[in-house]
Amino acid sequence: MANLRQWRQWIPGLALAAAISVLALGLALGAGLVRYGASSLTLAILIGAVLGNGWPALAQGARRAGLGLAQRNLLRAGVALYGFNLSWQQIVAVGSAGLLADVLLVASTLALGCFIGIRLLGLDRETALLTAAGSAICGAAAVVATVPVLRLDEARTAEKTAVAVGTVVLFGTLAMGLYPLLYAWIGPQHLDFGRYVGSTVHEVAQVVAIGDALGPEVARGAVVVKMIRVLLLVPFLLLLGAFLARGSKAEAEGASRRSPVAVPWFAAAFILLAGVNSLQLLPEGVVAALRQCGMVLLTAAMAALGLETTLARMGRAGLRPLLLGAALFVHLVLGGGLLNWLLG
Repeated sequence: MANLRQWRQWIPGLALAAAISVLALGLALGAGLVRYGASSLTLAILIGAVLGNGWPALAQGARRAGLGLAQRNLLRAGVALYGFNLSWQQIVAVGSAGLLADVLLVASTLALGCFIGIRLLGLDRETALLTAAGSAICGAAAVVATVPVLRLDEARTAEKTAVAVGTVVLFGTLAMGLYPLLYAWIGPQHLDFGRYVGSTVHEVAQVVAIGDALGPEVARGAVVVKMIRVLLLVPFLLLLGAFLARGSKAEAEGASRRSPVAVPWFAAAFILLAGVNSLQLLPEGVVAALRQCGMVLLTAAMAALGLETTLARMGRAGLRPLLLGAALFVHLVLGGGLLNWLLG
């Protein structure tokens, strides 16, 4: 009986998040906006933010419990199912140069993001990490996957997630205009442009959009390299979880130094499901359905976060996250170009 009452508390908020996610997916896939780099994740948080600012009471009252569930549980499940988008065969296909470019750019972008964000701009650790993760790995998906590891309260989650996703949307959109110009200027004879795009552009949808504009050969290489970057999300989450756990134990008086580090279950599930996908243990139709299910869950989570993203909350963040996003964008374009040129 208690479980039934709990489900009834969740239904209004979940129904609202589901409705926004259906609209976002319809615009991204049905209306074809994904071809222009507008993924369902970014559309969901934008739609949610518009509704949340125009009708603040929408995210309160009876809908509060269900929206909280979407921000926590649906988000984690969606990240786990995202593993079906990857396979170990993709790693082999890009070769050592593609893998090295991804690892070096992800590591350098995360390190630079923390240094510039925390040391130079004076941002809090969570905002700097979320912004750096979005730029370094896979845009909005990396931001929402990092949130549970940070263990923020719901109010701070919405504010910081929206700011980080905002930088991804802005500079990813700039990339879609910039990279075709760079391709026309540099040309494919001086740079593996598919690898360059895949290792430096924020969102998967943005990589696909740029690849489509530059031709099928660039598109194939760019998407595969980008998916390898997505796979690096898991070691990042595990290392971040270990680092934060160590810091918490050091601060807690009398804490045992031998306490085991908690591994985020959704990160372990991500790796497991990528392995299942690699071994082709499930029919392609089932895998396609699970991929779509994961995207729906992530989109619903982003919708729930968007509903709590008010202009007042974003205004409190100021210009500093934008400056951090700009610095990381310059690093990816220039540093990523130089690295890919050196790798041949």
